[in-house]
Amino acid sequence: MSVSDMLIIQRMTSRDLDEVMAIESKSFSRPWTREHFIEELDSPRSRPLVARTGDGGIAGYICPMIVLDEGEILDVAVRHDCRGRGIGKALVGEAIHELSLRGARTVCLEVRVSNLSALELYRKLGFRETGRRRGYYENGEDAILMEYTINDSEDLGDAV
Repeated sequence: MSVSDMLIIQRMTSRDLDEVMAIESKSFSRPWTREHFIEELDSPRSRPLVARTGDGGIAGYICPMIVLDEGEILDVAVRHDCRGRGIGKALVGEAIHELSLRGARTVCLEVRVSNLSALELYRKLGFRETGRRRGYYENGEDAILMEYTINDSEDLGDAV
């Protein structure tokens, strides 16, 4: 049984924010604020998701949004002790699926050039590099821009 078989991916709610904030603060040097997550929860364009383990704890989350026919992954993180177990892949796959159901033709994101595990994951899932934002992050690090094209004929379950 794979880790994704033991996960439940569902809509994030305000009750999830304490656990989400704990993961966020340990994952990023400039973490989102609680208010930022609340704005995403309240936005009709956003559909934040959490991945729950068998014990009900939150193992990770993702914040996708859609504008017209373009989806974007704004924030994604997996709890440190749960990394390397397919949770990020499951979250990204579910986000792509939900965005496609809402009419997205593409899904874009940005990732630090030094985040090699995320870059590898996105490439394996079919994202391609479309550009670079030089000095984008607070420490001067570049951001790699990536895009996934949703194909009408593909079965997203097989693709991601």
